[in-house]
Amino acid sequence: MGKTWHIHRNSLKVTLLSGILSFMLLLSGCGQTEESSRTNSSDANPSETAETGENGSSGDEEDYTLETKVMDVINDPVFGDYWRLIFPVDRTINEDLELQDVGEILTWYNNVNPDRTVEIANYLKDQVESGEQIFYDIYTDEEKAEDPDKENTGLFFFRGEPGAKTAVINAGGGFVYVAAMHDSFPHAMELSKKGYNAFALIYRPGADTACEDLARAIAFLHENADELQIDMTDYSLWGGSAGARMAAWLGSYGTAAFGEEEYTAPAAVIMEYTGLSDVTGNEPPTYACVGTNDGIASYRSMKDYISRIQENGTDAEIQVFDGLRHGFGLGEGTVAEGWIDEAVSFWERNADF
Repeated sequence: MGKTWHIHRNSLKVTLLSGILSFMLLLSGCGQTEESSRTNSSDANPSETAETGENGSSGDEEDYTLETKVMDVINDPVFGDYWRLIFPVDRTINEDLELQDVGEILTWYNNVNPDRTVEIANYLKDQVESGEQIFYDIYTDEEKAEDPDKENTGLFFFRGEPGAKTAVINAGGGFVYVAAMHDSFPHAMELSKKGYNAFALIYRPGADTACEDLARAIAFLHENADELQIDMTDYSLWGGSAGARMAAWLGSYGTAAFGEEEYTAPAAVIMEYTGLSDVTGNEPPTYACVGTNDGIASYRSMKDYISRIQENGTDAEIQVFDGLRHGFGLGEGTVAEGWIDEAVSFWERNADF
């Protein structure tokens, strides 16, 4: 954007230690190994969009396919250095790993749809080749030089209609890595198809740094709304697992608590599968969904969380899906498929559309 940022850094107002300890205890005690939590491709509902070019791709031999190696995508010369960020930079990626097997590196996640992965990779490539900017830094070069970890941050933009409302989506990953390819990119793509402007945040692992990055992203979008042709009035915050905690914390405590100027609270927080229990009384309208077989985020705890928000007079609702495990994403090919439509309706009724 070529914009110099002058953000006043305030001291952190919120202590997250208890939340993080609880979250990591849930992870360590859930009884899932990395191998058992990896996706089974038979769980996914194959989408035809990657094959038919419905995502805007030309369908020629240059398109990515299920058999395309992840490293070939990362090293595609059409992209800049940011392209590495669509895959978890904090995960080891084997040179032979193919797009159809990305679920193997997404620890704690299930129901990863390989065809959706291919669709997203082709969509992003098509956007760049058509001259669209798809990635935006949230920190200046000077800030990144002072803190090299900030190099691995930024926003991927899935464009909707010019001037349309905006959603910011935060993938989970236990505050260890960012599972964007399954837990935020698919959501952003679906929202953009509905006409909304959607941004998927790549943040620094660690609860404090992740919330600081989300606060900065919200500030960046407000300050650059005209250039981006987006409407930040009644924006929504979305997240899965650790990303849901980020969305909830920013919604309840605000951007100033995490070092930025104070910006308006979101019109809605959309949360998937997280065991957050603290209710402050300042929660925005909140939608949640979770599976009954989730060994990390108890559906009973999430129902209790939503119930207490409702008791405070705030609009809130939850969908509980029988048999689903943790990290089902869009839930394609499962009983949860279509939950995003309910979430969008919830956002719309709590915003001035």
